[in-house]
Amino acid sequence: MSPAKTSDAWGIPPWRIDFTPPRKPLPDFADVAIIGAGFTGLAAAAWLRALAPEKSVVVLEAGRIGHGASGRTGGIVLSETAAGDLPGLGDVLPGFRHILKKLSVDCDLRLPGAWEVARSAEAERSENGQPLRGESPVEWQDSGTLRVVSIVPGGTIDPGKQVSGLARAAVRLGAVVLGNASVLRINWKHPAELRLARARLRATNILFATNALSARLSALDSAIYPKLTLAARTAPLTEKQIEAIGLAEGIPFYTVDFPYLWGRVCSDNSIIWGAGLVDPPESGDLEKVDVASGPSARMFDALEMRVHKLHPALATAKFTHRWGGPIAFRKNFRPIFAHHPKSRNAIVLGVFAGHGVALSVYLGAWAAEALLGRRKLPSWGRIGSAKNTSKLW
Repeated sequence: MSPAKTSDAWGIPPWRIDFTPPRKPLPDFADVAIIGAGFTGLAAAAWLRALAPEKSVVVLEAGRIGHGASGRTGGIVLSETAAGDLPGLGDVLPGFRHILKKLSVDCDLRLPGAWEVARSAEAERSENGQPLRGESPVEWQDSGTLRVVSIVPGGTIDPGKQVSGLARAAVRLGAVVLGNASVLRINWKHPAELRLARARLRATNILFATNALSARLSALDSAIYPKLTLAARTAPLTEKQIEAIGLAEGIPFYTVDFPYLWGRVCSDNSIIWGAGLVDPPESGDLEKVDVASGPSARMFDALEMRVHKLHPALATAKFTHRWGGPIAFRKNFRPIFAHHPKSRNAIVLGVFAGHGVALSVYLGAWAAEALLGRRKLPSWGRIGSAKNTSKLW
């Protein structure tokens, strides 16, 4: 399926990616080839060129920049990983902010924290969360009464601006970023040979800035399980409505018990709400999911109905956007950050399980340093196996 058809089938997100890399011919050789032009790949490309401008860097994207998860996220920024803090991970949010500043990326970053919301005070909370002081600003009806139970480090960005800003930085620093350049297979000689439909690229090093759509190429088809996560956006609400539902501070939220719900207020007072994971068809091809029909459409109807019933101020809220984005999990919920099984000159990075907005950029810069021999990869990111992942949901 073509990238354009995939975008239509998955709905149109509200974010605007306003940068298109200049057209350039594919070179014959690159010191580093990066597969994927989302947050991870673009951050790694820019960071590589900033640290080592003598190294040639080529980014290959099957569709458009931000075509996958990066342009379809809800834009909630979280610290740590979906598995919590990990040995040697460091401070993700300060690191994320530092990288954006160094690369001159303005993505409307706000870090007021993120609320953990639950129907019971006994619900399990994140280890890095702090109890809420005072009364909960939120009191919604959704299979019980939802209230804020803790606050964790986090915030929001504009995903379109982050994709655009990282791509501009990569191009400005001298990386070649090519769209509609799908890598079909790799000949693992030295240097490796990346084969595209009508061209080839030899590269000394490769970074697989992977996502749910490139598991086989990245040697992850037995280690991860891809799904489509769903989100919907309302039309802008009034200040009075925003205050009535308790979101006047603009702090994003997610539930720590089920049924799951997450959301955030946007700069124009529209609100994004998310819930639901869609399995790929029997073929395993996530690109064949059409969010406008079948189970996805029913999930959207149920989500909008839930939102209308949360609070009287939301009863008449109109929805303007419905869309899905690819997301990948593995059994232990840790990101994959390891050498490719075929070569020590290739790194596979991804599978952030919903925590990728900041983590992808932070680890993308780490991967750039590792490719330059300046930093080691973490032990927790090994590919391994994650059998029976589908049984987790």
